[in-house]
Amino acid sequence: MKVRIIKARLVILILSLIAIISIMSISIKSEADKIDNISESYKEKLIRFHVIANSDTEEDQELKLKVRDKVISYLQPKLENSSSIEESEKIITNEYDNLQEISRETILDNGYDYDVKVGIEYSNFPTKQYSNVVLPAGEYKALKVVIGEGKGKNWWCVMFPPLCFVDEENGVIDKSTDDKLQSVLDEEEYKLITTKNKEEGNVVKFKFKIVEVVKDIF
Repeated sequence: MKVRIIKARLVILILSLIAIISIMSISIKSEADKIDNISESYKEKLIRFHVIANSDTEEDQELKLKVRDKVISYLQPKLENSSSIEESEKIITNEYDNLQEISRETILDNGYDYDVKVGIEYSNFPTKQYSNVVLPAGEYKALKVVIGEGKGKNWWCVMFPPLCFVDEENGVIDKSTDDKLQSVLDEEEYKLITTKNKEEGNVVKFKFKIVEVVKDIF
């Protein structure tokens, strides 16, 4: 009798666990689909910045950051008054030659002779946090700067709206950048990626990473 009771309880426990896991899976899958659907619309409103180093040597990685800084310094004043992705993309494409020259000069000034490629194309990005803004992983349009063979670790940010120019140590983006984000995103898109502070952003970042895993599974 006791054995039967124990077996019955085990069956009930196993069925309960299966039910709980199923409900959780459905809930997480639903959240993943919701994030993915919202993401598809706002991803087309952003231009990211992607710099790829020649290799993973310390010297090439340092060079990558120097090229990054020069490009950002040059584009910042040109993009700060842009009000749309179309306007920003036009500004960037009109500056291709100058951006290539700036990158090339920076490379030569640091004692290297690497080629450099500059252009806007779609690239895959991991989940990334910028102060209190968190962007889910996915394919985004990006200004891409490839140094030499482009086999090293890369660096990325958001060129429009201008999150490349945000001081992440402050924990939140400045008001002008926040205003620009709100002007190009709808309310649902804005709420998805912005948080009250950097700490809350860490929680959202973790949630997005879970969503990545769930999407891979399903």
